[in-house]
Amino acid sequence: MVLEQLGLASLPEQVTHVRTLPARLAETAPWPSWVHPRVVEAYQNLGVPEPYLHQVKAATAAQESPGNRHVILATGTASGKSLAYQLPALDAIYRGEFEAQASGFDSGRATALYLSPTKALAADQLASLRNLGVPGVVAESYDGDTPQADRRFIRERANFILANPNMLHHAILPNHARWAGFLRKLKYVIVDEAHGYRGVFGAHVSLLMRRLRRVCRYYGATPVFIGASATSAEPAESFARLIGSRPTAVAAVTESTAPRGATHVLLWEPEFTDPAAVNDKLSAHANGVSVRPGAQGNGAGENGAPVRKSVITQSAEMLTDLVVNRTRTIAFIKSRRGTEAIAQTAGRYLDEVEPGLSARIAAYRAGYLPEERRTLEASLRRGEILGVASTNALELGIDIAGLDAVLVGGWPGTRASFYQQIGRAGRAGQDAFAVLIASEDPLDTYLVHHPEDIFDRPVEKTVFDPENPYVLSPHLCAAAAEIPLRREELMVFGRSTEALLDRLVEQGYLRQRATGWFWTHPESASDFVNLRGGGSPLQIIDIETGSVIGSMDDGHAHSQGHPGAIYTHQGKTFVVEDLDEDNKVIAVSAVSPDYYTQSRDVTEVTVLGAEETVQQGQVSLTYGQVRVRSQVVGYQRKSLVGQQVLGDEPLDLAPQELQTRAIWWAMPAPLLYAAGIHERDVPGALHAAEHAAIGLLPLVATCDRWDIGGLSTAFHVDTEQPTIFVYDGHPGGAGFAERGFEQVGHWLRATLDTILACECELGCPSCVQSPKCGNRNDPLHKAGAARLLAALLVEADELTDEERRRLLKPLGPAAESPVAGETGAKSYAAGHWAEGKPAPVGVAESLTGFAATDDPF
Repeated sequence: MVLEQLGLASLPEQVTHVRTLPARLAETAPWPSWVHPRVVEAYQNLGVPEPYLHQVKAATAAQESPGNRHVILATGTASGKSLAYQLPALDAIYRGEFEAQASGFDSGRATALYLSPTKALAADQLASLRNLGVPGVVAESYDGDTPQADRRFIRERANFILANPNMLHHAILPNHARWAGFLRKLKYVIVDEAHGYRGVFGAHVSLLMRRLRRVCRYYGATPVFIGASATSAEPAESFARLIGSRPTAVAAVTESTAPRGATHVLLWEPEFTDPAAVNDKLSAHANGVSVRPGAQGNGAGENGAPVRKSVITQSAEMLTDLVVNRTRTIAFIKSRRGTEAIAQTAGRYLDEVEPGLSARIAAYRAGYLPEERRTLEASLRRGEILGVASTNALELGIDIAGLDAVLVGGWPGTRASFYQQIGRAGRAGQDAFAVLIASEDPLDTYLVHHPEDIFDRPVEKTVFDPENPYVLSPHLCAAAAEIPLRREELMVFGRSTEALLDRLVEQGYLRQRATGWFWTHPESASDFVNLRGGGSPLQIIDIETGSVIGSMDDGHAHSQGHPGAIYTHQGKTFVVEDLDEDNKVIAVSAVSPDYYTQSRDVTEVTVLGAEETVQQGQVSLTYGQVRVRSQVVGYQRKSLVGQQVLGDEPLDLAPQELQTRAIWWAMPAPLLYAAGIHERDVPGALHAAEHAAIGLLPLVATCDRWDIGGLSTAFHVDTEQPTIFVYDGHPGGAGFAERGFEQVGHWLRATLDTILACECELGCPSCVQSPKCGNRNDPLHKAGAARLLAALLVEADELTDEERRRLLKPLGPAAESPVAGETGAKSYAAGHWAEGKPAPVGVAESLTGFAATDDPF
């Protein structure tokens, strides 16, 4: 059935794995006795005769809390998390409106605040609450789209407000005196999609939650925080960290008892567009060390690399087949331009098959105007749209039942997001199917060949660092502006708070008095904080009409808004004519190109200090602080179909600097020679290993490869050795490099395995090429990278003897570049005896099974 819907007669070789997630039967429970009969009646009128058991557990835990205990419900998609957090809130509001006897501050009335990361999700929740029709419940959305004329009414009359972190930060907390009536009665704070608050954004939101709890205490309220999350690792600990509480004060409900149809999941690796360009498999018997310097393949990619059918083309083809068969489908892809390209391409294919059918597909992403989003959401619910290409804006829990299939275009970054996305289908209880289409990315290559890392490992731990000084400092200013900070409150924000306050006083941002720290500036302190980690957004303006067609945060302005960049919005394509950072404007004009653009940057890294160093044999592994200087120096034009490089264009943009955290390996050159890497190939081996490691870090840390950067060099001035750096792309760090440091063994194993598994000979985007490399992916030495990574694992004693033979046998004996003999600190000559004992087995023999006997020069 799945193959028929995809237009296939049999299982093609592109399918690397098929997994069926089994159906699940429902387990219900009676309505809790504490729920008011009128609230129960509202749910029953909508066809909910009884709640599921996990809903009752979570709702009861929240209802019974006196305010010092909180709840996290971490279950899969379509498990009914909404009812679990709505139930206690609606019950408290109803009883407060109709049963409270007192008046004034102690009236017994209750309010609830719902926070979601997207406006679309809040709008869906608002519709759900209004459909219930519980008397006395005044539910209103309060976001950037809310008309000014309605805001006072909402502030004074609403008792169930749906907002987002930005509105809480910019509108509610700085003006808390106006919100006193609402905050004084605040009983529940609902944090939806809590697993999505990670990295720098997660750090900002965690500090925002601390500020909210602090202001609530000022008004005598101690609200219960209820989190709704996808299945996640250590949910109680993560949620406690997010809201600034103790893990022991958070109850976690993690077992879903909701019914679900079976989901059939296919892992799909697109074929190479030119099979003749794929000469051999390194993973079978190729020895890339024998390739002469400057050798290139004959593929259509950069430096002659073979290229696979693009994830955009593959997704568009599958979406076309599914829509023709009237299969309601969502195709997810990570980029905004990808959603537009999939919708446009599938539209062309559909009109060739059935004219007019293209009207039943659409693109959905962030950056659309409010009315555009609302129209698309309504069309999806009514079934007028059969296929939608979407970014993760539709990954979240918008309740759109009846979907049959999900296409996941490229690994979405985390297992939690993957399960959220494939859970979009089958929400009405029917069987469904999903296809993970591997993009040209090392992590995707690894995962489609290692399904156990998708299906058999626990989901990732959410990573964020609320004590990042670059994040914490402006929040301390905002907190002091809301209510002067007192010394006894400082531990709420972390151990480094007092030192940061002293620095802020010294810099003139705060004043210290006997009673605390005060904000004394006329400017709004909240304006110093951007929750998404960048500065204020730039407006994208069509120079022909003067209309604003979208926005872009300044963190992406150089890479995506540079002159010459292609920008797509609602099926229309524009080229950037000018980037005016001073006035926050990106000027664009309409074009119809057959290509897209991808920027390139160059980087310098300076070591500022080591926080932790581990000596692994001859290799020093360090985690610490670095200063990164990067500059976008150009961009490539790539064809929409096939992703061939059409041209390189230079750019002259100002360099940017940040202080952040990194992990780095410093290794002696003789170790690399002993591993079978010729001296001339060392830069290419380091460079290729760096690219692959960056691509695989998201396997162990909840990040995207665009959140991190790297640098490799055959001699670094600070380490005086060949060195590879991988760093967080956010000021102060985001916790990603630290997570890599903790999981370095698994990370490097996966990186090596990916290189060995890729079918290309010299390197391609699926293994060692990077789409953002400022050096045009030159030099790269794929086999040298494999030998280097193997040497790191051997030096760290991360491989058993069996693993050494199984993983490293494919590298074969060194041919043109023989391996080294005696190399200083350690002997790599095999078969010799020292003091009556066998000499240590060297790296070269560990990798290949062959003894090292010759000099590499």
